[in-house]
Amino acid sequence: MAWWLDEAIPIPGTSLRFGLDPIMGLVPGLGDAIGLILGGWIVVEAWRRGVPRLVLLRMVRTLALDGLVGTIPILGDILDVRIKANRRNIERLERHSAPLSAEISDVRSLTLIGLGLFGATALVILLASFIFSKVILFINA
Repeated sequence: MAWWLDEAIPIPGTSLRFGLDPIMGLVPGLGDAIGLILGGWIVVEAWRRGVPRLVLLRMVRTLALDGLVGTIPILGDILDVRIKANRRNIERLERHSAPLSAEISDVRSLTLIGLGLFGATALVILLASFIFSKVILFINA
């Protein structure tokens, strides 16, 4: 999934690649929220594979920062091409995961992950709505 979100499309003449995440980010608020939700699947998979809590919190932090930076019009989308939060989280997952177990033992960790992702998504939507309303007021002034 990280490949589709961060690296699916090459920029001709450069070594840069981007994916759906910066494209979705062009839709104020909603695109960044969808990007956070999709990136959240990587974090949930990391939790299922037994990645340590501290690493999970770093993964959530990376997604939240990516979402918040993404709310900055135009600049956020440019930075999204460089940050590649989902690829970083996949690398963390691969470095720290244990073999997938059939039993999920720590509901508290999943609750913390869920609350962190929900909070980050809500914050991104609120921030994007605020910025969008200020832009509309500026245009109408």
